[in-house]
Amino acid sequence: MNAPAPSLTAARSAAADGRPRLSGAQIVVQALVDQGVTDLFGYPGGAVLPIYDALFHEPRLRHVLVRHEQGAAHAAEGYARSTGRPGVVLVTSGPGATNTVTGIVDALMDSIPLVVITGQVPTHLIGSDAFQECDTVGITRPCTKHNFLVKSADDLAAVLHEAFRIATSGRPGPVVVDIPKDVQFATGVYVGPSEARALHAYAPQTTPDAAAAAEAAQMIAAARRPLFYTGGGVINSGPGASAALRRLAARTGAPVTSTLMGLGAFPADDPAWLGMVGMHGAYEANHAMHDCDVMIAVGARFDDRVTGRLDAFSPGSKKIHIDIDPASINKLVKADIGLVGDARECLEALDAALDALPRHARAHSAERLAPWWAEIAAWRARRGFAYRPSAKLIKPQWAIERLYALTRDRDAYITTEVGQHQMWAAQFYRFQEPNRWMTSGGLGTMGYGLPAAVGVQTAHPAALVIDIAGDASVLMTLQEMSTALQHDLPIKVFILNNEWMGMVRQWQQLLHGERYSHSYSASLPDFVKLAEAYGALGLRAERPEELDDAIRAMIATPRPVILDCRVEPTENCLPMIPSGKAHNEMILADDAERLGDVIDDAGRRLV
Repeated sequence: MNAPAPSLTAARSAAADGRPRLSGAQIVVQALVDQGVTDLFGYPGGAVLPIYDALFHEPRLRHVLVRHEQGAAHAAEGYARSTGRPGVVLVTSGPGATNTVTGIVDALMDSIPLVVITGQVPTHLIGSDAFQECDTVGITRPCTKHNFLVKSADDLAAVLHEAFRIATSGRPGPVVVDIPKDVQFATGVYVGPSEARALHAYAPQTTPDAAAAAEAAQMIAAARRPLFYTGGGVINSGPGASAALRRLAARTGAPVTSTLMGLGAFPADDPAWLGMVGMHGAYEANHAMHDCDVMIAVGARFDDRVTGRLDAFSPGSKKIHIDIDPASINKLVKADIGLVGDARECLEALDAALDALPRHARAHSAERLAPWWAEIAAWRARRGFAYRPSAKLIKPQWAIERLYALTRDRDAYITTEVGQHQMWAAQFYRFQEPNRWMTSGGLGTMGYGLPAAVGVQTAHPAALVIDIAGDASVLMTLQEMSTALQHDLPIKVFILNNEWMGMVRQWQQLLHGERYSHSYSASLPDFVKLAEAYGALGLRAERPEELDDAIRAMIATPRPVILDCRVEPTENCLPMIPSGKAHNEMILADDAERLGDVIDDAGRRLV
C-alpha cells in the first residue's frame, strides 16, 4: 500500500505569505492534478526520482510505466489524439530525455498537444558534462512549440500551467519542461492555474475576420466545382468542427476530401465523401482536387505528399485557406482568401456569412453542380482502389476490408505503424467519426502504432483498440507489449506480414531497378511465439479462409493479442501519384496490368 499522503494543509499553514510552500516535486504533482491530468506515461531515473516519490503519494494520477521513453511519447500522442486532451510524459535526464525526441518531433509535425517533463542534473552541475546530463532545452528547441528550463521552485507552478496553456492553445504542439534535481527538492510557492500569471503574450486568434468570411462565402456560393480539402486541424478543433463541416458540406452540396491526418472528420459513408487525397489517395479525390474551381482548405497545411508537383497543383482553382496558424497561410500555396482562426469558428462563420447572402445565392443549386458530380461519378467508376483478388493468398487490401467489416459496429480506435499497411488502412478502413484514427503523418515514424495503442487504450479502457502494423515497423517498439500486459490494456496488434519493409521494397521496385538493397527481413521472429512469451495471445492467418475466424478470436479475447496475418509479399500500394507528377496523372492497378512498365520523364521505371 502507498504511504499516507503528506498534508498539504500543514504546508499551507506554514507558508509565511499564506500560499502553500511545497517541494518542487510536490508542485509538479499538484499542478498535474489541477490541470485535470489523470494519466501520464513515463520511465523513472535518478534525475526525476523526487517527482516519482511524490507520485507515490498521489492516488489521483495513474502512471503507465513504458519500456522505452520513445514509447512514452507515442503513448501520450495516442492518448491526446483520441481524447483531445494533452498527453503527459515524465522521463529522466540525458538518455531519458533524448529518447523522447522522436515522439516530440512527431507531435510537433502532427500538431499533438504534449507536456513532456524531463529531469535534469542539479543546477550547479549544468554545463559540466555530469553523469546523464544533456542540453535538453537546446536539443528540443527546434522540435517543440516551446520549452523551459526551471531554475527556481518558486517559478515551477507558473511554468507548468503555462506549458499546458501553450500546448493546447492555437495550433497544438509539444512543450518540454526541464527540471533540475535540486529544484525538485527545494521548496517553493504553489499557485493554481487561475492564480498563475501568463508568462508569455501568447494569444492565438481563434475568431476569423468577418469581412474575409463574407468574401469567402460569396466565392463558395458562385462555385461550380467546389471542393472541401480537410486536414488534422478539423480533428484538433474538437467535435464541433466536425459537426460544422458536415453541416456546411450538406448546405453547399460540395464534395469533401481529407488528408491522412483528417480521416474521420467527415463520415466515409456520406455520399459527398471522396476519400483521402495525396500520393496514395483516392482517384476521384485527386482528380477533383486538380479540377475544382474553388478549394476550401480547412486545417490542412498543403503537405508535399498531398500537393505533388506544386506548379501543377490545382492550377485553375481559387483557394480559401482556413488555419489557426497564420504562418501556414501562403507558406506553400498562395491563398486567394486566408481565414485565420479555429476550424470550428471559421466554418460557423462561413455558415453565417452564407445566411447573409441574398436568397438566390445562399442555397446551393443541384442543377448548377450536376455537371461537377457527373465528372466525379465518372472518376469513381474507375474504381481506383480495385485490386486483383486471390483464393490462395491473403491480399492486404482484403485483410483491411475484412477487419473493418468485423469491427465496424464496435466503434473501434485504430492506430498504425508507418508504411504500406498504413496507406491500406487509410484507403480501406472507413472512418465515420473523429478521434478514431491515430497515425504518424508528418514525420512518418515507424514504431508509432503499438505505443500509441497503449495510450489510446489507457484513455478508453473498454474500447476496442487495434494497431494495424507492418512486420518491420512493429519490431521497433514491440517491447511495449510488456507495458500493455502490466497495465491490463487489451490492445490488438494486427500485423500485415509480407516479410519486407514494404514501402521501401515498393520504391526500390519502382524507382531503383528492382535492386532490393537491405529491405528484406530475413530473420523475422515467430510473432505467435513472441506474443506468448509476453503473456499475450498469438494468432496466425495464412490463407483467406482462415482470416475471419482469426479476427473474431482477436476481438473476443479480453487481453493483448498479436495476429500475424501473412499477406502477399509483393503487393504494391496503389493508386499512386508518381514522383514529380500532378494529381491527374495517377497510376492505377489496372493501368499497371494493361501497360506493363510505365516510364517517367527521366526514364525511370514506375511500375
